[in-house]
Amino acid sequence: MPTPRPRGRNFFFAPGPTNIPDRILGAMHRATIDFFDPAFLDVQKAATEGVKRVLKTKQHVLFYAANGHGAWEAGLVNCFKPGDLVLVLESGHFSNNWSEMARDIGLEVETLQADWRHGVAMDALEKRLTADKAKAIKGILVVHNETATGLAHPIGEIRKSLDKAKHPALLLADTISSLGSFDFRMDDWGVDVVVGGSQKGLMMVTGLSLTGISAKAMAISATNPNPRKSYWDWAAMQKTNPQRFPGTTPTNLFYGLAEAIKVIDEEGLENVFIRHHRLASATRAAIAHWGNGARNNDLKISLGAMTGKVGAIELLCADATRASDTVSAVLVPDGHDANALRVHALNRYNLQLGGGLGPLAGRVFRIGHLGDLNEPMLLGALATTELAMADCGVPHTPGGVQAAIASLRKR
Repeated sequence: MPTPRPRGRNFFFAPGPTNIPDRILGAMHRATIDFFDPAFLDVQKAATEGVKRVLKTKQHVLFYAANGHGAWEAGLVNCFKPGDLVLVLESGHFSNNWSEMARDIGLEVETLQADWRHGVAMDALEKRLTADKAKAIKGILVVHNETATGLAHPIGEIRKSLDKAKHPALLLADTISSLGSFDFRMDDWGVDVVVGGSQKGLMMVTGLSLTGISAKAMAISATNPNPRKSYWDWAAMQKTNPQRFPGTTPTNLFYGLAEAIKVIDEEGLENVFIRHHRLASATRAAIAHWGNGARNNDLKISLGAMTGKVGAIELLCADATRASDTVSAVLVPDGHDANALRVHALNRYNLQLGGGLGPLAGRVFRIGHLGDLNEPMLLGALATTELAMADCGVPHTPGGVQAAIASLRKR
């Protein structure tokens, strides 16, 4: 028989999907409505305009009945054709997945390699763009916030590198684990395609993904002969306002999304960002305390390989300026199993932590701190993580929760 879960509500602290507020669940709990009904169309329009505010764009936003991978594919097949070259900025498991998808649909893929602890250096990107005299690179693919590593790339700086090199490549950014949680400026940063999903910062169930699309990307799509556009065809979707879905519109998801936008608007988008940064800083303070400030600069992770030893609990992201405000990946010391720790935390205390992906499996656990979250919830998760580490014999310095509290009181 399966192991019974402990009593009480599950503390879900994986970095997505995230906790869904009751009022959003309630908004989706409604009878079927015709997706051409004017009452529903008003809801769909409100949700679309709300997402535009979150993206900080006045350009196009389209939705799909899919998870974030669907939005990835929509961007690729609308903007590129087989044989086109795209440059992927390496950041971890999900940048690699995006590369694999691009290859699967016939694109040529070049990876600008980087240590997963630091991300791509802007001078390396600028050098590669400047060297592309023939302008063969048609697109730059970057994960704004790499969920697997807890590392965020500076999208505005990437746009500056493109402009400095006078390079016409499209800029595509995955915001799946950053959207609605920390700042993103589609128009100001000159992003051509933004990939997003409903299940993280937007505090929704999985199943609704989206793309923000610049006028430049939309014009390219209009003449792109890629035969794989059928389900994802932007031109077909724009034949009605609001957009047409290829098939039945997921009406209940839009009711939930419209309510989620109300939740964000009531707090204020900038206040949402401040809250996420405050809670992320507290999480990082706890991790630093557990590891007694360990900083192992010899540890390298890139394209499936991990070299160097882990002697103490440590934050995977080694660049403080790029540390994610939505997820912290935590390295455990050599000889200890992060997955065993996660299983114990769940089965004994009903705390769900995220696992390591790819080469980080068993070496990392991840604490998600995004979406519908406040101080009591976070402190409870950090305290229980410390309890589980003590149970499992994972070396750490006790008192991480006090370090988190001290961080919270400063802000």
